[in-house]
Amino acid sequence: MNPFVVFKQNLLIAAVFVLLLIAPAVVAVALLPILCDVLGYSFDRQYVILQVLVAVLALLLIKPPSDFMVRLNRNYLDVFGRIGFRWAVVLGILLFIGFATKVSADFSRVVITSWVLLTPIIAAAASVILSASLRRVLMSPGNIRSAVFAGCNQMSLSLARKIEESNDVAIDVRGFFDDRSSERLGYENEDRIIGHLSELADYVKKNNIAVIFVALPMRHIRRVMDLFEDLQDTTVSIYYVPDIFVFDLIQARTGEILGTPVVALRDTPFYGFQGIIKRGSDIIFAGLIVIVLSPLFAIVAMLIKFTSPGSVIFKQRRYGLDGEEIVVYKFRTMTVSEDGDDFVQAKKNDERITPIGHFLRRYSLDELPQLFNVLQGRMSLVGPRPHPIALNEQYRKMIKGYMVRHKVRPGITGLAQINGCRGETARVEDMRARIGYDLDYLRNWSPLLDLKIIFLTIFRVFDDDKAY
Repeated sequence: MNPFVVFKQNLLIAAVFVLLLIAPAVVAVALLPILCDVLGYSFDRQYVILQVLVAVLALLLIKPPSDFMVRLNRNYLDVFGRIGFRWAVVLGILLFIGFATKVSADFSRVVITSWVLLTPIIAAAASVILSASLRRVLMSPGNIRSAVFAGCNQMSLSLARKIEESNDVAIDVRGFFDDRSSERLGYENEDRIIGHLSELADYVKKNNIAVIFVALPMRHIRRVMDLFEDLQDTTVSIYYVPDIFVFDLIQARTGEILGTPVVALRDTPFYGFQGIIKRGSDIIFAGLIVIVLSPLFAIVAMLIKFTSPGSVIFKQRRYGLDGEEIVVYKFRTMTVSEDGDDFVQAKKNDERITPIGHFLRRYSLDELPQLFNVLQGRMSLVGPRPHPIALNEQYRKMIKGYMVRHKVRPGITGLAQINGCRGETARVEDMRARIGYDLDYLRNWSPLLDLKIIFLTIFRVFDDDKAY
């Protein structure tokens, strides 16, 4: 998809998500002066104080639930019930404050009663409209993921049928893999049997499959494990139907799709609601940093231009989300611009590094243009560092589970970097340690972990002997 289109879509999703977060507070704050005006009462100082209090309480207490993306597909009565209950909690706190300060008599009962009754109704209606808008964007054709089933049986056929008949799941079922023939299975539509289980991994790699539902019986657990091993060199998301926890799990969790229980054995932590949080924070913070540091960008660009021949920006192909090729920007710090199979990693006292390049690399200033990669949707502020394609192709064959790190957007900084895994990877063990931290990040991601990594990165920049 065109990066500009992706950026616009991500920006729209982030904007709708922010509106969903603040909608109850905005409605509560805006409704007070409107009601005072309509009902003929002065909007005095006590109403302003009430606005401030209710804004804080609403932002803290009336938030989307943790399973927000699942609730997008549920009855909207859930939204009214949840907001109504949270609004009652806010009112309880306000009543206690009013009783303790003895200021309740300063307010018009007509205004307050109308406000109390109308706020949850309007806030819930706004949330329903915004949720529907967000769902429409998320279910657009560009977000539909292709899927196949490993195993053709009653469970997999039932789940596939539910997916195909529903408009609530952005999944396109391509077919089934099974070692039995369609005649033996008693399955009428032969076209849906794509091939044998041994052919599944190759099919996934060649046809850009995003999801696999493993629906093999429990007695075939050895076959399931072999299949999982064959898919280690892909970025496909894997769900087992029903549950089993015998693998090296990443973001494993139980759940359901249209009433059928599934277990995510390996998935991205940024799909659905979590992804909105991640992408929204990336856009906001990267945009602010670019604005604040724009003078520094200009200064660095001029220093590079005036101290060595060549372009200011160095562009290099790397692997991004789901292993797709992206172009990463950096300030040029070398006299060469290597981007091929003969790529050579930078070493200590590397003669290819320019004089200003030593300074830029020492304090990671050469990475600043990647903020634009973040805004494009190619990268994130925090995530596994993207490696040059030549290194990827070298190590994906040597390190088990290497490509799993591409289940998320690559980051400007990451868990590996704050733990000292920077610079040249002269030994396989060096890269294996880095991949270990990357996979730990996928297993344990939370917004607080991102904040911790960003905070520690700032200090690491000034105390890193591997930055060269």
